[in-house]
Amino acid sequence: MKLSIALLAGDGIGPEVIDQAVKVSDAIAKKFNHEISWKPALTGAAAIDAVGDPYPDATHEICLAADAVLFGAIGDPKYDNDPSATVRPEQGLLKMRQKLGLFANVRPTFTFPSLIDKSPLKRARIEGTDLVFLRELTGGIYFGKRGREDNGNTAYDTCTYTRAEVQRLAKKGFELAMTRTKKLCCVDKANVLESSRLWRETVQAMEKDYPEVTVSYEFVDAVAMRLVQWPNSYDVLITENLFGDILTDEASVISGSMGLMPSASVGTETSLFEPIHGSYPQAAGKDIANPLATVLSAAMMFEDAFGLSEEATLIRKVVNDSLDAGFVTEDLAEGVAPQKTSAVGDWLAAKILEA
Repeated sequence: MKLSIALLAGDGIGPEVIDQAVKVSDAIAKKFNHEISWKPALTGAAAIDAVGDPYPDATHEICLAADAVLFGAIGDPKYDNDPSATVRPEQGLLKMRQKLGLFANVRPTFTFPSLIDKSPLKRARIEGTDLVFLRELTGGIYFGKRGREDNGNTAYDTCTYTRAEVQRLAKKGFELAMTRTKKLCCVDKANVLESSRLWRETVQAMEKDYPEVTVSYEFVDAVAMRLVQWPNSYDVLITENLFGDILTDEASVISGSMGLMPSASVGTETSLFEPIHGSYPQAAGKDIANPLATVLSAAMMFEDAFGLSEEATLIRKVVNDSLDAGFVTEDLAEGVAPQKTSAVGDWLAAKILEA
């Protein structure tokens, strides 16, 4: 199979972890007789520095023409620490999501048997956790009207949703639940927020179309509490943009490291696959970042974008093998010698070719 993949390394550790995902993907292509055409493009701070735009038109055209997008991370301290900056790397991420129609962020959370005792949560609470968040990605407070009044002393950000935006995200949630345990949780704040009441009534109206799915409705603060108490009680959760941003980062610690969790963003134009972690600028260029989340994002890409489940399964197997063998970067290297980012990528690629 011929695969055209846009490669957006981004900032910080993005290029380093993306390099390892490329090594693994190229090994998969060699093993299974695929042909990958990588299409590199600029985004984030790297794109601002080069052309003054965090998501240039040229990058957008490359993404549109590709079968899928593999993305690293966005963010740079020189912009984070400058409140007066008018152009920021994160604007490129929002622009990319909007222009590519990336409306559903799919974030799984699961545990690895060999790492379960590295989680900050007790084994008894997290064992068996296997849940998926679907976060709405192109609406809500991040895209609503915002501004300043009263000579800059009053600020406002508006959370706005349409019924159609809720329906298309909820539809993905119902469909995903049907392939799993047929449990769906709608996370909102309907006791306070009008936008949440729209979410709840819209999902309730859709229940009749999916009679096999058991739907629960929970307030976001209750879910935040239950995620660290009984995460294995959840399966598929759907929620709006801001709530999803916060809850998925909270859920990521269940596995023991943010460097382990992949994600996908499903769009109207294409789909994008990325690790859930940020650009981690403190580690940039040191060859110490954990590449496994990016590698597992590539596995999601092979399966979800191309329907290549055997290839995805092999990637996940060698990742688990690396964890079992203790061939890991410093964030996971408790009692074993830490490996470099590049060494982990080399190890994974070699194991794929040996399989």
